[in-house]
Amino acid sequence: MNRLDFEIIRNVIAAPKDTSMILDVPMILDVGCENGELLKFLNKKKKIDGRGLEISQKNVNICVKHGLSVVQGDADKDLIAYPSKSFDFVILSQTLQATHSPEKVLSQLVRISKYAIVSFPNFGSWLVRLKLLINGIMPQSKSLPHTWYTTPNIHLCTIKDFKKLCEKNSIKIEKSFYLNKYGKQINNPIGKIFNNFFSTSGLFVLKK
Repeated sequence: MNRLDFEIIRNVIAAPKDTSMILDVPMILDVGCENGELLKFLNKKKKIDGRGLEISQKNVNICVKHGLSVVQGDADKDLIAYPSKSFDFVILSQTLQATHSPEKVLSQLVRISKYAIVSFPNFGSWLVRLKLLINGIMPQSKSLPHTWYTTPNIHLCTIKDFKKLCEKNSIKIEKSFYLNKYGKQINNPIGKIFNNFFSTSGLFVLKK
């Protein structure tokens, strides 16, 4: 089943803010592409020149088996090898919190792309706060499903943290999308204003 953020990513790619910068067949790099579901989804909905970078060799093999152009690599180490503005879009979906150096990875994403699309679980949501307050243990949820001792997430952050990091590195946030605990986009004004409280995850379109 495709996640709602897949649809949002597809819509962003289909209608970029500056269409003069984008090719008819956009070049896309999905960083941390896992088994290639997002690349397959995008190629089905819109013709793309899609590539993937994935740390798990098992997942790389699955992607290649399905005809996807995916190589084994580590976002923390290998993004620096790509020339500047190599891609129209670079996507980092629900992976930023699992990197060792999020600030460096973020800087590389906007360097090698015209637009970077980044999504991550929001550790500042009211659900996380409430579970910590009541239970006093690291919370588990749909967006944070792992126990603290098995989680691949090593740099959990809030939406507010992420925005401050972008500001520090002079990265412009072109578009923002906020999702609730059901994985649906928050459109009401209150939810948008207090996004760090109500959103369980965020998706951002970035440009240097």
